[in-house]
Amino acid sequence: MYLVYADKDGNIFEHEEWIGLARSGDMIVEIFEDELIPLPDGATLVGLPGTRPVGLDPESGEMVAMPGEVQAVGALLPQGFTRLHIPSYFKRDKEQVLPLFGYTAVVWNDGQFYVAAHASDDPHKWDPLNCDATELRGQVTTLVNKYPDNRLYQHLSHCALQYECLTASNTFLQRWEGAVPVSYSCNAGCFGCISEQPEDSGFPAPQTRMNFKPTVEEIVQIMMEHLKTPESIISFGQGCEGEPSTQAKIIIEAIREVRRQTDMGYININTNAGLTDHIRGIVDAGLDLMRVSTISALDDHYNAYYRPRAYTLANVEKSLRYATEQGVYTSINYLVFPGVTDREEEVEAMVEFARRSKLRLIQLRNLNIDPESYLALIPKPQGDILGMKTMIDIFKEELPDVVIGSYTHVPPALLAREKARY
Repeated sequence: MYLVYADKDGNIFEHEEWIGLARSGDMIVEIFEDELIPLPDGATLVGLPGTRPVGLDPESGEMVAMPGEVQAVGALLPQGFTRLHIPSYFKRDKEQVLPLFGYTAVVWNDGQFYVAAHASDDPHKWDPLNCDATELRGQVTTLVNKYPDNRLYQHLSHCALQYECLTASNTFLQRWEGAVPVSYSCNAGCFGCISEQPEDSGFPAPQTRMNFKPTVEEIVQIMMEHLKTPESIISFGQGCEGEPSTQAKIIIEAIREVRRQTDMGYININTNAGLTDHIRGIVDAGLDLMRVSTISALDDHYNAYYRPRAYTLANVEKSLRYATEQGVYTSINYLVFPGVTDREEEVEAMVEFARRSKLRLIQLRNLNIDPESYLALIPKPQGDILGMKTMIDIFKEELPDVVIGSYTHVPPALLAREKARY
């Protein structure tokens, strides 16, 4: 398996002699064959600006940084794939911050590109190739014209067409999981927030946060347009907004109005779950699914990344337990990073957190972050590195009733019951 690199113009090549390596945390490591899969459909190869690729010279047996005007290459994976390693590189300028992407190690092997990744879910619904651009533009025009005063449709049209957000696109295509953002404020100051960053963060937010408070009518219009099949999911809480539960009052009113008109489909919230009282109200209004964002079950690690305002990880756990006990199908959106998430202390803490909170699904999501910035932010990781594949195996063994995947699922029993009603 050979090193992959890019020239100054972004053209990608394989090295004819050097062996490709990877990083786990801040360590450069070898890649094992069972950690590699062919580059998935929908993946993108990108250069890491300001870096030098690092490979293994088989003649000397030493790790070497490639000279010249070249840069390391990483793969950006579609949803459904969990990265096992990040690319191996040195930064030319240690102060430079990489754009907020989840870079995955890539090598050249047997005439094709391979990535250090694990297929953790069926990628069909979240494959960008399944989003027809012509159909999407037509549906955007149709719904924006149908609801000319609905600011949410106008906001989501930008997310779908400019950011190519698949959840926003689904809202217009009226399929699968669709988005209904509601909040411009947040009760956390996440270091890696994709919609709002402080000016001194060193990297700009790649998306623009919504800047208005929607009305209940605007929300209900989108929900009613989307909840038309038993498989439909409409979700509060998107990357282009703050924490949705800060707008609990309008969410509760909207859910009650929608459920007065229809019991079709599922209502989901993507949340940090820190506002436990607000979450209780939303659950009691008729919530079906809840996905809670987390990066660790260790307080110091969690706090360093999320910078929670007036809540703790204990509040998150309490919200999860309450929702599960009320019949909501609960999951965590688990932001994972090789060399940190797969350390023994992290794995043990997450297993216990999952048991206590009674969650039903772990969605593995690759953390989009500059690696050096993240490692400098969090407490120094402790314990042995088990490896990402071993971590996944441990979750499956220790949590047999918890599904390990990559995105929101409707449990088969609930879906079968829903279909039987229509």
